[in-house]
Amino acid sequence: MEEIYQRQPTIRTLPTHSNINSNGHIFGGWILSQMDMAGGIEAIRYASGPVATVAVNAMKFHAPVNIGDWLSVYTDITKTGRTSITIHIEVTVVRRGHENEIMVTEGDFVFVALDENHKPLVLKK
Repeated sequence: MEEIYQRQPTIRTLPTHSNINSNGHIFGGWILSQMDMAGGIEAIRYASGPVATVAVNAMKFHAPVNIGDWLSVYTDITKTGRTSITIHIEVTVVRRGHENEIMVTEGDFVFVALDENHKPLVLKK
């Protein structure tokens, strides 16, 4: 029997009215914070300890997020260095009344593993 892999989001949430910008869409900064949290979760899992965000690269906002959208944040480690972990993060939504996911935002985040003194820690992996 063949097993079918289904990608699971690191975070799944619903934006609220408090997250609306002046255009009536969800504020990009709120979306960015969801991405940073999801990337941090993935980086902590990989580093087996604390991490800090050191860079956000290649951010692209493809489509707006609306109230009532079911927002999912997916994370994939794309590169590791001596102390750093680069994670590609994709944000998708399922619009109210629809079934298909739409990619709305993506970006590459770089995290650094930290020691007990909050200094870069060499990864053991």
